[in-house]
Amino acid sequence: MSTVDFSGAVWRKSSRSGGASNTNCVEVAFAGPAVAVRDSKNPDAATLAFPAVQWSSFLRAIDSRRVTA
Repeated sequence: MSTVDFSGAVWRKSSRSGGASNTNCVEVAFAGPAVAVRDSKNPDAATLAFPAVQWSSFLRAIDSRRVTA
């Protein structure tokens, strides 16, 4: 995948991430053909970026319970 600029991206935190303590939170941002995930406790650290198509496949797998912890 080529480089995608997430500097102006709007990051959002999952409503199911970490509960009241917010200790296990991830954030996601969308930028064109890519989706990035980062640790909300350390937003300046590295991010993981995926093609949007693969991100959609991942979410469908979670929805159908084909992905386990």
